[in-house]
Amino acid sequence: MSLNILEKLSKLGDRNLTKIEDAREKGRKVAGLYCIYAPVELVLAAGAIPLSLCGTRNEPIAAAEKFLPPNLCPLIKSSFGFAATDTCPFFHFSDVVIAETTCDGKKKMFELLKEYRPLYLLQLPHNQVPETALPYWHDQIRRLRTWLEREFDVEVTDERISESIRLMNRERNTLKELLDLAKQVPAPVSGMEMLTVKHRLSFFADKDEAWELLREVIEEVGQRASRGESPFSGSARRILLTGTPVGLGSEKVVKLIEECGAAVVCMENCSGHKKCFTIQENGDPLWAIAEQYLKIPCSCMSPNTGRLDLLDRLIEEFQVDGVVDLSWQACHTYNIESHFIQHYVQEHKQLPFLHIETDYSESDIERLRVRIEAFLEMMG
Repeated sequence: MSLNILEKLSKLGDRNLTKIEDAREKGRKVAGLYCIYAPVELVLAAGAIPLSLCGTRNEPIAAAEKFLPPNLCPLIKSSFGFAATDTCPFFHFSDVVIAETTCDGKKKMFELLKEYRPLYLLQLPHNQVPETALPYWHDQIRRLRTWLEREFDVEVTDERISESIRLMNRERNTLKELLDLAKQVPAPVSGMEMLTVKHRLSFFADKDEAWELLREVIEEVGQRASRGESPFSGSARRILLTGTPVGLGSEKVVKLIEECGAAVVCMENCSGHKKCFTIQENGDPLWAIAEQYLKIPCSCMSPNTGRLDLLDRLIEEFQVDGVVDLSWQACHTYNIESHFIQHYVQEHKQLPFLHIETDYSESDIERLRVRIEAFLEMMG
């Protein structure tokens, strides 16, 4: 049993690329984005197309290692490898790239990426203290606005930014509505289905079309739930996945958990619930963007108490039976932060916890399967 919408999304992929190409031929600009810290609203307000860029597959890593050290995070190597080999169509169509200093590896990689596209590097603060970090971050957002105006020869007005905020709030609220369907017991949708929908829609150029497709997914999952259908048995253990982002090509842990009989009902990471925030629609739009984006609970922030707050809420809302914390190899911030997450989950929430450190390859599939099976057996 699989969602019918998945086949439709796959078929629409080629048409989406054609629409991007047609828009560029008519003079519309494209901005490539790697991270949820990059404010999509400014790109839309500049009249450009914001596109997520590839970085979740293993194939381009070998090419990246000609430039980057092998003992680097696979997400960084995959992102650069796609650009260097020109095998990500969305990077190929991008006129500019908006990057961010979420870790040392990425910010140095972006110095190399500048050779391929004009690039603006958002300098993130190291903490989320409103009195000091917010004015600094607001200045970074303001500078990005000025850079986009210069690169695209447009005026990014407050009115257009406010309009873009409303558009993105609609999209994020609808995404949250979809993700929240997994609160039902048993969940009417699998983690792999959710992952596939989110990944494919992140590359759609037309925000209205993406929103309408989200509504179709919600309707189909709702119909499945109304019939009492679920991809899982009623006794399936409900797992929350936290840690580094995942996408198609780097989904092996999600897939293994569900192959072992559990249900990934919630993904706290920045490809899941972490991106379901709402920006204030009244007042100064630039300050509203700066304030809300600064609250994103990424491990690049020190301290990162917002992640614990989010986990606490999601564990209760999704009636979680256990937590799996995924870190990519050499992702030092998430690997170190796992110590605090484990303590919080086990001591404060009294839940089983499993930390997995891996890369994009499939060389450790069977070892991971044994660990996950043992984790689920321990849960009873």
